[in-house]
Amino acid sequence: MNRKEIFSALKNKPDVSVLIVGGGINGIGTFRDLALNGVDVLLVEKGDFCSGASAASSHMAHGEIHHLENGEFHLVRETVGERNRLLQNAPHIVKSLPTAIPIFKRLSGLLNAPLKFFGKLEKPSERGSIVIKLGLMMYDAYTGKQRTVPKHQFLSRKKSLAKWKYLSAKIINTAVYYEGAILQPERLGVELVLDAEAENPNARALNYVSMVGGMGDTIILRDELTDNNYDVHPKLVINAAGPWIDFTNRKLGLSTSFIGGTKGSHIVVRHPELRAAIGENEFFFENEDGRIVLIFPLYDCVLIGTSDIPVEHPDDAYCTDEEIDYFLKLTRRIFPSLSVTRADVIFQFSGVRPLPRSTTKAVSQISRDHSIEVLSGDWTNLRFPIYSLVGGKWTSFRLFSEQVTDKALAYLGLSRQKDTRSLPIGGGRGYPIDAGEVKRHIESLSAWTGVARERVKALFDRYGTRAEAIATYMNGGTDFIVKTLPDFSLREIIFLVQHEKVCHLDDFLLRRSMLAMLGRLTREMLEELAKVLGNPLGWNEEQKAAEVQHTLSMLADRHGVRL
Repeated sequence: MNRKEIFSALKNKPDVSVLIVGGGINGIGTFRDLALNGVDVLLVEKGDFCSGASAASSHMAHGEIHHLENGEFHLVRETVGERNRLLQNAPHIVKSLPTAIPIFKRLSGLLNAPLKFFGKLEKPSERGSIVIKLGLMMYDAYTGKQRTVPKHQFLSRKKSLAKWKYLSAKIINTAVYYEGAILQPERLGVELVLDAEAENPNARALNYVSMVGGMGDTIILRDELTDNNYDVHPKLVINAAGPWIDFTNRKLGLSTSFIGGTKGSHIVVRHPELRAAIGENEFFFENEDGRIVLIFPLYDCVLIGTSDIPVEHPDDAYCTDEEIDYFLKLTRRIFPSLSVTRADVIFQFSGVRPLPRSTTKAVSQISRDHSIEVLSGDWTNLRFPIYSLVGGKWTSFRLFSEQVTDKALAYLGLSRQKDTRSLPIGGGRGYPIDAGEVKRHIESLSAWTGVARERVKALFDRYGTRAEAIATYMNGGTDFIVKTLPDFSLREIIFLVQHEKVCHLDDFLLRRSMLAMLGRLTREMLEELAKVLGNPLGWNEEQKAAEVQHTLSMLADRHGVRL
């Protein structure tokens, strides 16, 4: 059903078994799992899908190796397993990522774990080569027989400097192990939504719909595009609002303090020398202040992050000048001969991790585990329980969603029929297993649809096996290349608008594509795309101009992009 049909159905039948408030990755993952098990479920998100905390990720599927010394072995084991599943289930978006750790000391960090156990550690000392070697041996063991990624390697100083010629000569070793790169996290989220709706006609997801409040058996929802209100009567509410969880509970008259979030910011730089210097390797290491940071290959750009700063309100999360200086300084520490400056920064972003409230002095020591907080009973003035989803991350969203779904199914008196462990996601379904198969797949699809091979390859790189549906649509009518965006065509964009719940210009620029993050935008492009998107969305000239102005303002305010 399209947006108008979903609202019409809600008016006619406002009863729903499960209402999920929040369309970040935790809410979307739970939505898909419930849909897969036949539950009538409605998901609402006040903005676009994955536009809040889920839009501020480090683009990694990783196993939290640095939490081994915290004793959180179950967390590391779980996230390593989930990383492997993402590599298998979403191969069009999640790729194997060789990860280098530059090491500056040998013995440092040996006492981190015991000092933490006795409560004597406020800030961990920098981890040396012995600690890192032991951690990677354990990390490899967690991958087990799956062997989705290769085992780690330890390189001498001489071999490290030969491999990365711009690397700091102060290192004593490097370690290379493997994680996963989530190249387009927001696309992954949208494809999960589409999979869920395709699986179950009673699973419906709406972006730009907020929860206004509720009492008794009723929740009031507002369509942010029309300002119309709708009542729904859920049996269960899942609060998946991430760092906004406590604010969402307050709308229902409930005072909670579940979240003690920390801000994480990143910058994207266009710097050909730095990009060539890291190759296809991420550099993931402990900075001088103990913060775990990264220098990450993102297409032809470099992603650098991240900070870990306590913040009271998630709406106040902006990437500051101080953070940008910090990122540039950490880059100089690893590659001292390369000059990376503010002029090279093409995009910046920030978000709040929905971590549990904690009294620990060091924010890096706050657990990255997840939990379900249940509110129910007479004191809530509500006739349904509320499950608040605290914590969670991109790597382990499937596992967290599975746990939430099991709890919801038990409450509804239902049993699990299907699970998501080996379930492909979106364009990962039927994905070719090697380069030869990819080439044959593209050639076959080009012959079948009549779309040029080069265009089919571009579609396959962006959408995986969903390229077939898009190429078929492109060949079904008059198509032409977009003037300011020659690697996109009119009908490709219209397909995304019609099938991927695009409501605003920035939905396409930031979350259905990588155009904004990779610094490809121009003012002329925004104006042309407003026309291309506006026609199928029914925008008049005034609305098209307003979309351009809103996008320009948002890009400058939140992402440091001025066109």
